[in-house]
Order: sequence, then C-alpha cells, then structure tokens
Amino acid sequence: MSEDLQRPLAQGPLTPFQLVAIVVCVSLNMLDGFDILAMSFAASGVKADWHLADRQLGSLLSAGLVGMGLGSLTLASCADRWGRRTIVLLSVSLACLGMLASAAAGNYVQLLVLRVITGLGIGGTIASVAVIASEYSPDRWRGTVLAAYATGYPIGATIGGAIAAYTIPHYGWRSAYAVGGVLTLLLLPVAWRKLPESLEFLLTRRPPGALPRINELFVAIGRPPLSALPAVSGNGTSARPAARLAPPLTASTLLVWTAFFCTMAGFYFIVSWTPRLLNAAGLSSVQGITAGVLLNLGGIAGCGLFALSAARAEAHRLLLASLIGSAVLIAVFGMTLGRLEVALWTALLLGVISNAAMAGLYAVGPPLYPTAIRGTGMGWAVGIGRLGAILAPLAAGALLERGWVPSQLYWLFSVPFVVAAVAMLWIVPARTRLPLAVG
Repeated sequence: MSEDLQRPLAQGPLTPFQLVAIVVCVSLNMLDGFDILAMSFAASGVKADWHLADRQLGSLLSAGLVGMGLGSLTLASCADRWGRRTIVLLSVSLACLGMLASAAAGNYVQLLVLRVITGLGIGGTIASVAVIASEYSPDRWRGTVLAAYATGYPIGATIGGAIAAYTIPHYGWRSAYAVGGVLTLLLLPVAWRKLPESLEFLLTRRPPGALPRINELFVAIGRPPLSALPAVSGNGTSARPAARLAPPLTASTLLVWTAFFCTMAGFYFIVSWTPRLLNAAGLSSVQGITAGVLLNLGGIAGCGLFALSAARAEAHRLLLASLIGSAVLIAVFGMTLGRLEVALWTALLLGVISNAAMAGLYAVGPPLYPTAIRGTGMGWAVGIGRLGAILAPLAAGALLERGWVPSQLYWLFSVPFVVAAVAMLWIVPARTRLPLAVG
C-alpha cells in the first residue's frame, strides 16, 4: 500500500514543493564543501601560528572527516528510526556549533576535537539529505537531481575558498570558521521550515501525528488527503536494517563501499592538500588558494555536466568514465607542479572530472537500496567512504615527513580512482540483478 501512495512522487511531474525540498538539500550539502575548504585554506595559517608538523596538519585535515564518517555511520542510521528531517536538523545544529567554536580554538588539541564535532554534524546531514533528495525526485529525474545535489559540495567549497581568500589575509585563519558558522546558522531556520520529512518514514514508522503530516505533504504535491492511514504491510518494513542489507544486496553493497572508499580517498587528498602542496612546490600562498578555487569552480561545472548527462545517459557509465578521467588527470597534475599556467588549467579540468565522479557516487548509491533502509544504506556507504577520506590526508602528511615530494603523492593517489573504476565495472551487472534496485 505504501508503494501506491508514493507513486505520485515517483511517476508524477516535479512540483514546486519537490523542487524547493531539493534546493534545500543542495544548500545543506554546501556545508560539506565549505567546511573542508575552510580547513584546507586555513592550514598554512594554523601551521604557522602553532608551529605544527606536517603530520599534525594532516591530522587536522582528517579530523573533520573522522567526524563525518562517524556521523554518517551513526546519525544517518538513526534517521531510519527517528525521522530523517529530525536527524538533519539536529546534525546541522551540531555542525553550526562546531564551526563557531572552531573560530575560538586556543590550541591544536581544541581545534582537533572541534573539527571532529563539526564533522559529526556534517556527516549526519549529508547522508540523510541525499536520501530525502532521492525520495522527492521523480524516477525519470532522479539521477539528474542526485547529481545536482552533489553540486552543492563544489559550490560550497568555491564560496568557502573565495571567502577564505579575502578574509584570511585580512583577519586570520579563524575568520573562515566564523563566517562558516554564521552562514550555517542562517540556513538552519530555512531547513526547519522547508525541509520535508520522508514520506516513506511517515508511512512505515508512523510517529505521532503521522496522518496530518502525510496529508500536508499530499496537499503540497496536489494529491487529495487521506481519511485514515493505510493498513501496514507485513512484508518486512519492520525488519532490522542490517537484515535488509543481507543477500541479494551483499555483493552490490561491498562494491559500493569500495567505490566510495577509493573515490573519496583520492578526491579528499586533492581538495585537502592541493593548496599546501602547491606552496611546497614553490608557488605563493595566493596562487595555491587560486588553484584550490579553480578545482571547485571546475567542480561546479563537472557536477552540472553530470546532472545534465544523467538525464540521457546511464549514470553508472558516466561515473566509470569520470573515475578513469580522474586517474589520468591527477597524475598529469603532479607533472605540472611548478608551472603555474599549466597547473591552473589542469586544476580546473581535474576539478571538473573528479567532482563529476563524486556526483556519480550520490547518483548511483541511493537507488541501490529499498526506501525503508535507504538512510542506513547510504549512511554506511558514505561512512565507509569517509574512512578513505580520513586516511588520505593522514597518509599524505606522513609521506611528506618521510621525504616524498608533491609530484609523487599525486601519482600515488591516482591509484584509488583506478580501483574505484574496477569496482564500477562489476557493480553494473550486480545492480541489474536486484529486484529492489529502484526502491
């Protein structure tokens, strides 16, 4: 019965209500990009102020990702029980507090802890809002909407980079976190008013006030309200999420985890270390920040192109092409370090392709899981991916202390994109065997 009630969302047109919900989801995803680039661009200032070693700097770059991984694994999984909207609002509030407090951090340890707390909030946010964006997208637009959702990351990163490029030279590295916290605080009431609860959650979990809340959603999408809740289906919505991730979902889940882990490892190495590594290669601080901004300007174009292409082409194939292109370009970028005119253009193109790969992950991931466990499925996929994102900056810092040069690191981190591409070659046949793939 719940499938019949959700059919207007899946098969109907994209209504203004759904479009607003999707825009809010994109805006919330911008927090991820803003926060990562704030730390990346603040890295040189933090290192100078507190006389940190490269290993400590790598820990700071990874600390937020540790929190994001924990938030994705814990808070996003709670969303399938307590409500996705509830968890999103809680998570955004936590991220806001973490950003504002980071601006007042007094030493390395305090900032490290606050980076984890901020990451917890962002991790709990992004996995859950990806699910809401997927659920409120018509079937024929779902790939495009999820790729557009992923565009929020480079948009937020570009805004963060532009703000950091202006504020850090004038007001110091703390200003990036102060601005990020204030912008997050302004976004919180918008999410409170405009972000809808998952219809599937209301139909299956039936929290207090479920019927009037469902009817509000129905009226918003132009559907007549219900007089009573439908009978509960006995086909498994009450089963534990972990049980629903058992066969036949096991093979595709492991492949998704591999793709998320490797892609995020390569991607977060690029966005976290590029400004600092360009400084180490001989470019100025401003030139390093410029390259970081170009990476994310390219990212906006890459996610946008993926979103447009996903309306006409199969998302898995687009993702596979993006992963292969990223592997090639990151190696080329390593060879162009020190040649500013070539490095900047390569950074722009690398931003296009690598962000298209990230967009592809969010387009491919949610439809693999039934709606009832989609929050858990995506939460674990993003959480596993964050493990790769955590290890990459740490490994880069450790290798730099062992004498590696920046060009060698870029060659090394082309490998994860190759592994992710191999996983995607296998995930297509695995997905086609799943009767529940479209949720």
